This record gives sequence, C-alpha cells and structure tokens, in this order.
Amino acid sequence: MSWVANVMISIDVADSASAEALSEWLRTDAPRRAHAEAHGVGFLNLLTSPETHDWGGWKNPECEVWAGALNHADLDALKQRVFEMPWREPNMVQLLVMDQEEEFFRMWMIRGGELRQFAPLKPNEEDDGFYQGW
Repeated sequence: MSWVANVMISIDVADSASAEALSEWLRTDAPRRAHAEAHGVGFLNLLTSPETHDWGGWKNPECEVWAGALNHADLDALKQRVFEMPWREPNMVQLLVMDQEEEFFRMWMIRGGELRQFAPLKPNEEDDGFYQGW
C-alpha cells in the first residue's frame, strides 16, 4: 500500500542546481517513513520550464516550481534536507507539503536560521465546521 505526499518547492532560478540535487536525493537516498533502512521515495520535476509551458495563460511563469508525488517519504527528513541545502537565495525557498489524508498544503520557509511553517497554522482538517461556509 502506498502513502503519498504531494510536494512542491518554489525557488530562485539561481538555485536550479540545488533543486536538481534535492530531486536526486529523493530518488536515491531519502529515507522512508517508518523504514529508515529503505531509501528512495520519488523525485521532483520542473513544472515551470519555458520549453514545456505546462501552465495556463499566454505568458511563461516568472518563477521556478518543482513538484512530485512522493511515496512513503519521511517528511521530517525532507524538511531537514531542504533546510540544509546550499541555497543561494534561501529566503526565496517555499516548500509546500500535503501529506496523505491531509486536505491542503502546509508551507515552510527558511527564516531566522530555521525552517518555519508559515501557512496554514490553523485551521486543520479536524476543526469543527472546516467545510462549513464554502
């Protein structure tokens, strides 16, 4: 049985090599949730390539976004790896993670020498009335 985490990371174009290295780490060395001896959980693809123009609209995106559906990923290890990567522009890194059975992405950014969750802190999926008022 799989356990899927949807992951996106937005970075500065100058950090493309670090995003590629992160993707390779995910493919070959990233630990699996509850199975630290197993490695490899998937990889990331660049969604904003001007060559593929996968986004809607008539213009090319002016950002760099990588994404992947990871299987059994140890998300704490992923967050730690993102924090430790040699980003040229660490303040521009935005990591969005939606784990299995979650309904929305959580966003993490590097600020003040740490990786901090910025949004959403609340509400969460267990809040009463989460879907009321839509």
